[in-house]
Amino acid sequence: MRLRRVMFLSGSLGKGHDVVAEACAAALAPYSVESTVLDSMRLLGGGAAAAGDWAFKRLLSVTAIYDAFHFSQLRDDGRLGRAADRAAVDKMHRALSREIDRFGPQLVVPVFATGAGAAIRLKREGGTFSTMVVMTDSFAHRMWVHEGTDAFLVTSAAAAESVRRYWPEAPVSVVAAPVRPEFYEAPPRAEARSRLGVPPDVSCVLLMSGAWGLGPLDEASEALSADGTWVLAVAGTNTTMERSLRRLADRQPNIVAFGYTDRVPELMSACDVVVTSSGDTCSEARTLGRGIILIDVVPGHGRENLMHELELGGATACLPNAGSIARAVRSFLGDPQRSKVAPAADPRAAEKQFLDAVRAIGFELPENQLSANRMGGSRKTV
Repeated sequence: MRLRRVMFLSGSLGKGHDVVAEACAAALAPYSVESTVLDSMRLLGGGAAAAGDWAFKRLLSVTAIYDAFHFSQLRDDGRLGRAADRAAVDKMHRALSREIDRFGPQLVVPVFATGAGAAIRLKREGGTFSTMVVMTDSFAHRMWVHEGTDAFLVTSAAAAESVRRYWPEAPVSVVAAPVRPEFYEAPPRAEARSRLGVPPDVSCVLLMSGAWGLGPLDEASEALSADGTWVLAVAGTNTTMERSLRRLADRQPNIVAFGYTDRVPELMSACDVVVTSSGDTCSEARTLGRGIILIDVVPGHGRENLMHELELGGATACLPNAGSIARAVRSFLGDPQRSKVAPAADPRAAEKQFLDAVRAIGFELPENQLSANRMGGSRKTV
C-alpha cells in the first residue's frame, strides 16, 4: 500500500512526546506523506486533559507516590493502572474515531502510551489502518503494549525485551532515537556563541529540565555563575521559574535566561555540556556531540531513562540541588576523558531506520521530493 497519510498520537504531558512525533513526521515529509499530530490529552475532552495534567504534576512532585504508582501499577500491570488506562481509552474513543474518519490515515503512530491503547481498540473494531508504536522510554509499562500492534520501535535491547515482557511474540525493532532535523542543522559553536553574546573562551552550560522546567534551575544558575561559568538557562513553560531566571540575568551578565524557546539547537551548539533531566533532550545533545549531566529529578520512568543514558556513556548524574549540580559540572568539565563526546557518526540514522520500519510493515513511500521546507508535510490539528 502506498503511504500518503500518517497520524501521530502524542500527549501534552511535557514536550517530549511531541518532539518524537515531529522528528518522525519530518522524516516522512520529503516523500509527500501528509502527517498530523493529535494530542491524546485533549482528545479526552472536557476538563479531563487539565485534570490529567494537574494530577501528573502532583504525582511528580511527590517522589515516593509517583514511584509507587509507576512500579506497582504501570510496570506490574496493577488493577489501578489498568483501570486508568481503560478510562482514558473510553474517554478518547469517540473523538479519535472522528479524527481518523476525517483524516483517513493508512498508518497511526502512537508516541504516547494512552494513544497506543486507543489506536488498537479502534483497529480491533474494524479500522483499516496499521499501527506502529514509537517509544523512546528505556522500559515499557503495560499501557504501551497491546497485542495486534503491527510494530514497536524502541531505542535499546532492554526496551525491546521490556515490550516482550507483556507480549513475548511482539514485533519489536531497535532503532536510533528520532531527532528533529533542526539539530542536524545547528550553527557551529563559534557562530552560536557570537549570536548569544557568549565569549569564545569561557566554559558554558545549557541548563534546562524538560518543558516544565523541573528542579532548582534558578539556584543552580546562580551557583554556576559564581564559578565563572556562563549559563544558558531555559525555564520552558514554567513562568515562575522564568521570572526568577530573568531577575538573576539582570544581575549576573553570565546568565542568559529563556522561557519556552525554539532556539535549543543554537543553545546546545554554544555550550560545552548540557545539564538536564532524562528525556529526548539527551538524544539531541548526543547528535551535537555534547556531554550530559543528568539531574535526578524525574521519578519512575525518569529514573529508568537516566540509568540508560549513563550506560550509553558521555553522561553523569547529580542530585536535584544547586550544590550537586555545580559540583558535577566542575568535575565533568575538568575531566576531558569523561566530557568528550563524538557527534553522531550518521546523524540521520534515526530517520533512515524509521523509514525502513515503515516499509517493513508493507508501505510503499512515494518518490522522495525533498523541498526547502522539510516540515511542510506536517501539521498539528488537535
